[in-house]
Amino acid sequence: MADDWLTAEEAATRLGVKTATLYAYVSRGVLLRRRSPEGHSRFDPAEVDRLARRGRPRRRAGVSEVTIESRITALGADRPFFRGHDALELATSRSFEDVAELLWTGSLPLREGDAGGAAWGAPAAATALARAAQNGLPADVLPIERLQIAVPILAVLDPLRHHRDTDTIAAIGRSLVAALVECLPAASSIYDARSGAGSGAESAPDRASYTQTGSIAGRLWPRITAHPADDALLGVLGTALALLADHELAASTLAARVAASVRADPYAVVLAGVGAMGGSLHGGASLAVESLLAEIGDPADAGRVIGQRQRRGERIPGFGHAVYKDGDGRATTLLTALREAAPETPALALTDAVLAEAERRGLPAANIDLALGTFSRAAGMVTGGGEAIFAIARTVGWLAHAIEEYDRPTRLRLRAHYTG
Repeated sequence: MADDWLTAEEAATRLGVKTATLYAYVSRGVLLRRRSPEGHSRFDPAEVDRLARRGRPRRRAGVSEVTIESRITALGADRPFFRGHDALELATSRSFEDVAELLWTGSLPLREGDAGGAAWGAPAAATALARAAQNGLPADVLPIERLQIAVPILAVLDPLRHHRDTDTIAAIGRSLVAALVECLPAASSIYDARSGAGSGAESAPDRASYTQTGSIAGRLWPRITAHPADDALLGVLGTALALLADHELAASTLAARVAASVRADPYAVVLAGVGAMGGSLHGGASLAVESLLAEIGDPADAGRVIGQRQRRGERIPGFGHAVYKDGDGRATTLLTALREAAPETPALALTDAVLAEAERRGLPAANIDLALGTFSRAAGMVTGGGEAIFAIARTVGWLAHAIEEYDRPTRLRLRAHYTG
């Protein structure tokens, strides 16, 4: 990279736009961005000058874009950067809890785990009520639907929910993430219920099942799979949580940020996010991957199943991304972690067959949903386990955006272009 490459501020000045508009050009593929060794954005002056001569790019018909200035997450060519830190490197070198502290406070703990342990405890009484509210639910209720039930219950029992300072919201975040994990029934009880041996949620708060200490990944594991945990697979779960902690203004984050802009409390912000998260084109996409892999079943059938889906005009889940046109680095990172932790798992052979078939058919590159669905199958998770990972991880990001929105309000008011 040449020394004369422009900073974001210099490029924006040369184009006569705000830096937020500059990054919108990047996200739309109009302008390329490079990263300096220090992680800062740099722009080719010749390319900036060519764009300046052409004038402002026109927005594609039918595409709505919302641009908000933020210091939380920047999207690079194939990966996100959390407050200037490469998210892929963070996910493989720091804990999910450390990544959360970075997103909330702007600083990484000096030592890994400094902000973990007891600070991430679920409020026992509120969590017990959130669990009790699920009594009698069918066994096939998805984890994300259970989370949507739990958030309002946890909210009304928190006397600090109307506070807006960073320290309080970070404390709420630690407590809420832990409670969302603890309010899910043990995966073994889900399997028992489906076989007629039990109910879809524990009928009474089982104190032995509350794991108030240890990592969030370690506590979440028995809630999404009945398979025994080992350190390697817990590491993969921690990586997945960290990778998914934020992703700029994804649909659920925009919903959460709109709620924060009108001063909704942090729990309402999370409820807005988790509501949008359940959409089939967002957090629910990994559930579609789980369904695809289950339908294929055998690597030899990948071509047949994908061909049948294409013949019916169906989209193949797990491929393509609106921002990462040449590949989603989060998918590569998570699949690599899974290969190292469980190289012999049949789920990887199945996904490799899907990847080969996708390449043969000219599909876009794989995205994080394919990797998450593969991990879900490899770990024997309950249906929707990947979606639960996504929602619990992204709770961190929603609260980070709430903190920023409370501090620098934008009062988001979108407008419609009337066509009637």
